[in-house]
Amino acid sequence: MTNFPPPAEELRLLDRELRQLEAHRTLLLQRRVWLLGVLRAAGPAGPPPRPAGPPAPAAAPPSAQNVLLTLGGVLLTVAAIAFTVVSWGHLGIGGRSAVLAAVTLAALAVPALLLRRALRSTAEAVAGLALALTVLDAYALRYVALPDTDALGYAAGASAVLAALWAGYGLLLGGLRLPLPAAVATAQLPLVLWAGAADAGEHAVTAALLVTAAFDTALALWAGVRSVRVVATAGACVLGLWGAAGAGWLSVQATDPAGAARAGVLLLFAAVIALAAAWWAKVTEVTTGTAAFGGLLVVAASGGVLRTALPAAWTVPVHLACGVALLAVARTALPRPLRRGVVAASGVVQGLAVLWALPVTGVALLGPSGWATRVWSGAPSDARDALLVELPFAHPLLAPPRPAGRPPRRARRRRPRAPAARRAARYGAPVLAWSAAVALPAALRLPYAAGVSAQIVVTAVLLAFAVRAASAAPARTGPALTASVLALLSSVSVVFLSLATTTATLTTLGVLTALHLAACVRTVRAAASPSDTETDTAAGTETGTAAGTAVLTACAALALATALACAAGAAWGLRPEHTGLLTLTVPALAALAAARLGRHPLTAPVEIMAAASGTVAVLLAADDAPTLALALSLCGLIASGVALRPDRRFVGYAAGALFVLASWVRLASWEVSAPEAYTLPVTVPVLLLGLLRRRRDPGTSSWTAYGPGLAATLLPSLAAAWSDPYWQRPLLLGTAALAVTLAGAHHRLRAPLALGGSVLALTALHELAPYIVQVVDALPRWLPPALAGLLLLAVGATYEQRLRDARRLRNALGRMH
Repeated sequence: MTNFPPPAEELRLLDRELRQLEAHRTLLLQRRVWLLGVLRAAGPAGPPPRPAGPPAPAAAPPSAQNVLLTLGGVLLTVAAIAFTVVSWGHLGIGGRSAVLAAVTLAALAVPALLLRRALRSTAEAVAGLALALTVLDAYALRYVALPDTDALGYAAGASAVLAALWAGYGLLLGGLRLPLPAAVATAQLPLVLWAGAADAGEHAVTAALLVTAAFDTALALWAGVRSVRVVATAGACVLGLWGAAGAGWLSVQATDPAGAARAGVLLLFAAVIALAAAWWAKVTEVTTGTAAFGGLLVVAASGGVLRTALPAAWTVPVHLACGVALLAVARTALPRPLRRGVVAASGVVQGLAVLWALPVTGVALLGPSGWATRVWSGAPSDARDALLVELPFAHPLLAPPRPAGRPPRRARRRRPRAPAARRAARYGAPVLAWSAAVALPAALRLPYAAGVSAQIVVTAVLLAFAVRAASAAPARTGPALTASVLALLSSVSVVFLSLATTTATLTTLGVLTALHLAACVRTVRAAASPSDTETDTAAGTETGTAAGTAVLTACAALALATALACAAGAAWGLRPEHTGLLTLTVPALAALAAARLGRHPLTAPVEIMAAASGTVAVLLAADDAPTLALALSLCGLIASGVALRPDRRFVGYAAGALFVLASWVRLASWEVSAPEAYTLPVTVPVLLLGLLRRRRDPGTSSWTAYGPGLAATLLPSLAAAWSDPYWQRPLLLGTAALAVTLAGAHHRLRAPLALGGSVLALTALHELAPYIVQVVDALPRWLPPALAGLLLLAVGATYEQRLRDARRLRNALGRMH
């Protein structure tokens, strides 16, 4: 077994070993410093010592050789360029041709030799220089032998020859990567330059761009070299988009079917290229994107031809019809990514058509808002004239007699399969149908009464749909809430629209109130009628669907009822304050409904809207003080009724505040200026509440229980007493303050003692101040300083006793509540 020394002995041994290690380290550091000094004195005699490890590999001779060959090729090319540009004129035709041929052939032959020696990088560099020399050869040939040739035509031919030469060179020397991509890039120019040289016109230039894009697409799909595919893909995208944009511009500029057909052929050619790329593409995203682009081109081609044979107002509907026709592809056996792209193109067309028709819906919704400044000024001639807000531009759907809204409704025929698309269709179809229905009366210039009736019918249909959706599918909140929001928007619009005449206003508000109230009741009953086995599930889904729909319809019903009460008062010729009293029927009925609902999720929204309706009533009665006091009292009565419920006890504070405000308004109307008349109605109930609270919780501080109530009366009365020239108010205030002080001292309450004593002292000071001033004036001038000095001497002599008295007073106050 191992015997450990005692701790003291072991600690002594450890300290000795550490001292030895530290001494050895110091010796090594000194030796290191000496060696560094010796090395510095000797100078750079040799390479620095290398750390131990495997030897570094020697530099590869081929790398140095590649660098040398690359520099040599660059210098040779620079010399050739300088010779061609500077010294060309000193040689004849034969000499020039010989020099160019020799230099170009040498540059083209060198990469083959380098590839045999496995110098691929150098071969690539020299091959690039050789390609540049071929461009110089073409330039020199044009400058010397063909000076009268058209520049664009020669450039087209030269680029075609160079592309073919470079392609053959790259295929011959398969180890080079540069010639083939360079040939593809050069092949983008011949057709476009030829069309420009022949002055063939815009259609020919566009066709040349598209043919080149088709060539690039074929290379991008089937070429075996990756660099060739990359360059071909870039060329296909750039030239294809350029050609498609040019064809689209030609289609827009066409004014007759023949010109539109020529542009349509070009658009269809571009569509064929895009769809071919989608068919043979191997990446799903590429297939979908190119198919969508091809579908858009098909719509542009067919719509562009059809629009020239129809009036200008049918341009968007024609394109929309073509876009909807693309949905037929969704039922075919084509690959799914291809079908998805075409369906996406149809969706884009439909979305653009919706955006085109959206201003009409916006005007139909917001246009009636102008009647807010022209209430009951007379009915307009038709629904179009009822829109007092105009678009800053002319829109075909607002020109008579174009039917508005039909194009967006056709978008509902779309039957997507993806979950996201199904959700978009589920929410988008009602919105589009609603937009069409809102814009239809103005677009058809229906009579004013028919337009208002149509909007009310739209609201009724939306509410019915919302109730049915909330009852049939409680787990899906989207359709019901969407329909409820749309119904609310339609209600607001038709209310403004009905402000033209008194009859229309009262009828519309009454019908809308009844519709929203019926929808709310039906939704609540449908949510409260599940079977016993499904009670828990129904309670959970009610919060998500039925409750949301019920909240919107209930709030809308209360808002419309408030507006109906105000409109009825104005129609009956009542003054605004009397109309406000009439409006109080709405919060009273809402409070009864909330009491009937109990703990239903709809209770809080109903109470909030009732409070808002009561606020409107109070604002209407604000111009007449007696009526305002009555309105506040009635609001307090309603709040008191709400406070009778066990879960709404806190509303009692609001009821008390309303009663107090009512009394204040009444006193102000009677021109009562005594502050006690305003403060005592507040002080008495607050003190009673404080007394009840201290009985329930004896540990409650007197400042919390009695402080607010006492301060509400004592402080305003003190301020009034200091400015009152009569003796009655100070006497009564002093008596009350004395009583409060004695009560606080008797019951050991800090707040009454402090407030009552302070007010009593300040009142006594105010009353005795004139006599004190007279006494001070009658005394000799030296007497006040003398008395002050005697007071200080007395305090100083009994300083310790005064400190003990102050501590006892503080402790006594601290023991009070």
